[in-house]
Formats: sequence, structure tokens, C-alpha cells
Amino acid sequence: MTKTIILLSGDGIGPEIIAEAKKALLAVAKKFKHSFNFDMRKIGGESIDAFGIPLTDDTIAVCKKADAVLLGAVGGPKWDNIDPEIRPERGLLKIRKELGLFANIRPTKLFPSLKSACPLKNDIVDSGIDFIVVRELTGGIYFGQRETKKLSDGQIWAQDTLGYSKNEIERIGHVAFEFAKTRSKKLCSIDKANVLDSSKLWRKVMEDIAKDYPSVTLSHMYVDNAAMQIIKNPAQFDVIVTENMFGDILSDEASALVGSLGLMPSSSIGTGKFGLYEPISGSAPDIAGKEIANPIGAILSAAMMLRHSFGLEEEAVAIENAVESALSKGFKTADIVSGKESPISTSEMGEKIVQEL
Repeated sequence: MTKTIILLSGDGIGPEIIAEAKKALLAVAKKFKHSFNFDMRKIGGESIDAFGIPLTDDTIAVCKKADAVLLGAVGGPKWDNIDPEIRPERGLLKIRKELGLFANIRPTKLFPSLKSACPLKNDIVDSGIDFIVVRELTGGIYFGQRETKKLSDGQIWAQDTLGYSKNEIERIGHVAFEFAKTRSKKLCSIDKANVLDSSKLWRKVMEDIAKDYPSVTLSHMYVDNAAMQIIKNPAQFDVIVTENMFGDILSDEASALVGSLGLMPSSSIGTGKFGLYEPISGSAPDIAGKEIANPIGAILSAAMMLRHSFGLEEEAVAIENAVESALSKGFKTADIVSGKESPISTSEMGEKIVQEL
């Protein structure tokens, strides 16, 4: 199999962790007789420095012709004070929109060897932590109308608009139900239907979609309660579906359960097999260039790419098993060591995983 993968390393620790994900993909290609063609492009701050904007039309065009995109991270204090319309994060929002990627998939799974890194009590951890957050990605308050103005009395006033159409909710709903079908057939929809009209529509549409999936049990939960339940009893969840901002917050909260943001992969998908894959660790500018970032989130994102975009289940499982094996042997980066354990570097962690492959 021959596939073209666009690498958008981006800013901060992005180049370091994407380099290790590339190593893992090359190891998979060698072991399973595939050919992956890599094309490195710019996004975020590095694109601003080179071209004056966070994402160029040329980069978008190249991504649209590729089989998948693997992204590192965008942003950093260097670009905090520039025009908000060309901040690095705008590049990330734009590429998701341009590529039609409306569903963000964030798995939360605690590796057995990292139980000590979980902040929860042992009796909660022993019940297991393994669920997926399906987050709507191109609608809601992040893409709604916004305005800041000065009122007649001198006060500054600002607003952001949260809106969803029936179609936007339907398409993310179907993605979530399809995931639930392949797992434990439980789907929890998160909203704030006791207050927000957008959530009332969200809940109604989810209930309508549920009629097409009789094997899946649909439940509802208010977002404030969900934030508590993810901490109190994460084992109750299997697949969660929610709108953009709620999903952003809840999936970041969930990442704390596995011990580190650096362990968390994600994928952004649309209606076909194409996807953009990225760890959720962010650019972490405070540790960039120090060789201490955890590359596992990026490597597991590559595994998600193999599974969803390329249909290579055996190869995806091989990467996931290699990660778990390396961790079980005690190889850990600084963010997940405990007690007297000695951390290894970013590149060393990548090499250990490749060796397990």
C-alpha cells in the first residue's frame, strides 16, 4: 500500500513529537511492506513567520490531495500579541473547516502500567477508564458571530454567538452512534438543555437519530454533571457526544485521568476516510526544544490514522501494543515518571516504541 501523508509539525514541541510519530510509521511501513510518502508543510506560527498568515492556500490544496494529515501543535507566546485574525490557532480552525472535518475523536484510555499516574482513587481506577469523546468541531460558539464594542456609558461589551443547525447535529450524531455500535453500544449525549435553546435542539435531534440505531442505548447528561461524573465514575462512559466548546473542555479534563496530556491522541474526520490526526498536548512552549516532551500522543494519533484513513487495523494495533509494551517495561518521559523512576528523552521514547514494533 502506498499513501501520501502531509506532516504539519507546527510550533513548540510539534516538530519533536511528529519526528517520533514519523519514525513509528516508517517502522510500520518496513514491517508490513507499505510505502508512506511524507510531505512537510507549515501551519500556525511557523507559517506566520514564513508567509505572514497561519495557513496558506497552497498548504490547504496539498492537504486536500493527500490521504491523511498528521499535525503537531500550533501557537506560543511569540504570537500572542499579533492581530487576532491571523493568530496561529486560526490556521488550525481554518484547516478543519476547509477539509470538512466536523468530528473530533478523542479516546481516553488508561494504560495498566500508568495506574500510578492517574490522580483518582484506586477503587475508581480499578473499575477501568476507556471511553471516547466525539466532539462537534466546526460549529458552535467557536465559529459563531462575535463582537466587541464600547457602549455609550464607556463600558466595553462583548458577545459570542452559539448556534447549531439540525444538519450539523445530525452528522455528528451519526458519527457518534456508529462508534457506539462498534463498542459497548452505549452513547451519552452531553448538553445544557435546561438553559440553552441550541442544546434543546441538540437533544431532540439526538433522540430522533437514536431511532435508526436500536442496538445503541442513548442517555443524556447536563454538561456540569458530566464534568463531575468523568471524575467520580469514568467507567460509566463508553462513547460521549457533545458540541464544540463542551467537548473541548470535557476532553481536556478527561486527559488528566490517563496521567498526561502527552499521552492523548485525537483524530478529526468528516464523511469519508480522510482525516487530520493530532495529539492534544498543545505546543507546550515552556518545554519546546528540551527533548522532554512525550511523543506517545503523536504516535497513537498515527495509529488512529492507520486504522481510520487507511483501513490498516493490524498495523494500528501493532503501534498501540508497542506503546503499551514500552511503558510496561518502565520507559517513560518526564511527565509520567513517578517515585524513583528515571525519565528518558523524547527521541529515546520514540526509539523504544520502534524497537517494540
